[in-house]
Amino acid sequence: MRDIKVLHLESTDVCQAACPLCARERDPLFNKSNKNHLTVDQILKHYNDDAIAKLDKVFICGVYGDPAAGKYTLDIFRYFRKINPTITLGINTNGALQTTFWWHELAQLLNQPQDYVVFSIDGLEDTNSIYRVNVNWKKLMSNTKAFIAAGGSAHWDMLVYRHNQHQVDECEKLAKEMGFTWFRAKVSKREYISGLQQPLGYEEPVVHTGPINCYVLAEKSAYIDAQGKQYPCCWLGGLKTKHIEDISEVEHTWATDNPHPVCKLSCSTISGTDTSNFKNQWRREVAL
Repeated sequence: MRDIKVLHLESTDVCQAACPLCARERDPLFNKSNKNHLTVDQILKHYNDDAIAKLDKVFICGVYGDPAAGKYTLDIFRYFRKINPTITLGINTNGALQTTFWWHELAQLLNQPQDYVVFSIDGLEDTNSIYRVNVNWKKLMSNTKAFIAAGGSAHWDMLVYRHNQHQVDECEKLAKEMGFTWFRAKVSKREYISGLQQPLGYEEPVVHTGPINCYVLAEKSAYIDAQGKQYPCCWLGGLKTKHIEDISEVEHTWATDNPHPVCKLSCSTISGTDTSNFKNQWRREVAL
């Protein structure tokens, strides 16, 4: 078994949002009536306490759900913190679920220097819900303020489209004023649909077709979905047609003319460099 240092979890496949490019909306095999919630016991089927104690980081993001919708998200973090007091913890979220008390509790758990919450906020009040469909702005702002006020480190991630590109500077300014510790803006590599347009002045990210430089092998990471199934990474975890648990199932394709399409999309490199398609997505990253 691979030496795992970073564990990526999907604590639930539940989400209130309907982002048009999300797998929830685009995957015909995904059933929105699913209500799976990852438990500590399911995680322990893959990693015992000794393995957890050796981890450097655990973060909860997911393919189909939002961590704040997970019934056991806080329980999972409490368990990992108990077994491994210095482990880095983090989540990615749309930020508009749960109560301010929940976010205060989360900030108390995420008390190590590198702990964080990435809030995916794609504009201001008049534009965020264009992509983050069903995300309530006032609730989002209330939750972010509660998390930051309780000592949490908040990162603002912004997907840039034509409808919100004029607000990038203003969003960065607001993030700084609110006490966010990072601001990031990026152009999505996903196909533009549902009226979404590529921002003017940005070049569409190029999908490189060079050698595969596997991101999760370099990071020593693995992914467990909301049903408790383990995959090498979340990109392969989005394939509901086949459960791939061992990376060797795709690794043998990397030296061929037809590498696994998920690997090609995410981890191809520019010849002679280690810039993968995944890393090449970022456009602006600022420490505030």
